[in-house]
Amino acid sequence: MTTIKPYLLKKLFVVSILLMTLLLLSAFLGLSMGSSGYEFKAVATSFVTGNFPHTSPDTIIWHIRLPRVLLSILVGASLSLGGLVFQSLLRNSLAEPYILGISGGSAIGAILGILAGFSYFPGIGLFSFAGSMTTLVLILILSSGHAILKKDSLILSGVMVNAFCGAVTMFLISLTLDSRLHNVMFWLMGDLSNLDLRQVLILSFILLPCFAVIFAFSHSMNLMMLGKESAHSMGVNIKFVTLILLAITSLMVSATVSTCGPIGFVGLVIPHLFRLIIGPDNRVLVPACILGGGAYMILCDILSRALPEQGEIPPGVITAVIGAPLFILLLVRTRR
Repeated sequence: MTTIKPYLLKKLFVVSILLMTLLLLSAFLGLSMGSSGYEFKAVATSFVTGNFPHTSPDTIIWHIRLPRVLLSILVGASLSLGGLVFQSLLRNSLAEPYILGISGGSAIGAILGILAGFSYFPGIGLFSFAGSMTTLVLILILSSGHAILKKDSLILSGVMVNAFCGAVTMFLISLTLDSRLHNVMFWLMGDLSNLDLRQVLILSFILLPCFAVIFAFSHSMNLMMLGKESAHSMGVNIKFVTLILLAITSLMVSATVSTCGPIGFVGLVIPHLFRLIIGPDNRVLVPACILGGGAYMILCDILSRALPEQGEIPPGVITAVIGAPLFILLLVRTRR
């Protein structure tokens, strides 16, 4: 690792403070807003006094909304960071786990785990990770094997594999004839409502080390964006760094997908937005994607609960409505 220069430290500090503030405000809104009403005063009073009473509204806030807010932060951070890694390795702003088919492979593994009757941890998680790694290997084989960083072939391979994963997913659902069908269908659209606080903490123990590893390789990611030859001449072990980052990203995505389903386009929107605002340096973009991605996912979840008069919209629908037009816009720009 190289020494971070003072101006970069200052930029990293300012960006982190601003986005941490945004994340905290989003978390406050996420705790305060829901289908049972708005509890701004109750949440603020609990934080100020440190008193968390056990009345019905407070139970809703701290036992239902809090795990959901924390899960939204982890999911948004993981998917945003996964998109950043793929975009940096492939030097392509269209790359992200959902579009490349990694999420689709994780979904197939998770559905197989659900249908086989396994619990979330470790059963479904292991099935999901196996599905994501299988998909990743298949994509690399289709994109000419050793050409790991070749942009166009890998994107096209990912799109084809994603379509195939979608077909396999529909086939598996067609075989499901019992009450699990509704749960699987809702889960496929992105569901942040199923975990309690203990399960969220287990997920955090999986994801937080992945965040740290990716930040440790952020300078290598910068060098690899210059091209394989340039990165190699500067001492980067291309194959080692690439395989480590792909494996870590696949682990993050599979843990996320097995928890809440394949939520798309988060890894496209957030890295692209921050790259436009704060520049291309991954040493700043990694913490920005973690904090900003978490805030973005909380806000999308708030919309999913606030827009319908009854019930809620799956958060994956909200992220797709925002992300799909951006994907089309980026696709048109890259064709010019």
